[in-house]
Amino acid sequence: MRAVVFIGPSIDLESASAELDVEFLPPVKRGDLAELLARPEPPEAIGIVDGRFLQSLCISPKEVLEAMDRGVTMFGSSSMGALRAAECSPFGMVGVGKIYEEYFSGRIDADDEVAVTYDEENLSALSEPMVNMRFAIAAGIEEGAFAPETGERFLEIAKELYFPQRVNRTVLMLLRREIPEDEHARIAAFFAGGAPDTKREDALLLLAAMRDHLEPAVKPQITSVEARGAL
Repeated sequence: MRAVVFIGPSIDLESASAELDVEFLPPVKRGDLAELLARPEPPEAIGIVDGRFLQSLCISPKEVLEAMDRGVTMFGSSSMGALRAAECSPFGMVGVGKIYEEYFSGRIDADDEVAVTYDEENLSALSEPMVNMRFAIAAGIEEGAFAPETGERFLEIAKELYFPQRVNRTVLMLLRREIPEDEHARIAAFFAGGAPDTKREDALLLLAAMRDHLEPAVKPQITSVEARGAL
């Protein structure tokens, strides 16, 4: 079965291709699905993890619905995929992962929760998505790594920043002015020790869901793209 997955800063190509043998493309933008559907042999399944915005128009829900009307099974998770799946799952799009559940339930609704800037050459993230910070803080509080009020203030500071400025070390620097040194050391140690990366975890869940759906597909490949913002 022919399949395509759009990835970017949420998960690297090497990790993704180790999980699923399909064609990988960089973050999706408006018009990309139409190009896939215009191929002599269009894909039968498409996964959306990451998508472009800022200097490119975002993929629209209408494009997703048109692909499904053509018989394509659509999957979404992590970032732009989670946003579109939350909107289109009532019509058949398969939403996967914790971030999708947050949007579908309405617990979060802002696009900037998943927005990041990224390196245009290797597609690696240069900022941290707000939604990852939320799940990391929840995990830290559950583990007792720091006080709940410390985590709440961390998130308040992060949300006040424009999304390209959302980097853990920046938030920790600003937080340091407001809490005792020993408490700051605790939350800094938590992030230094490896906070969960929910976007990546959800991307892996999408690939697993598509693997269950698919027969063996084509070898992975990725096309370079110049972009600075992704959802």
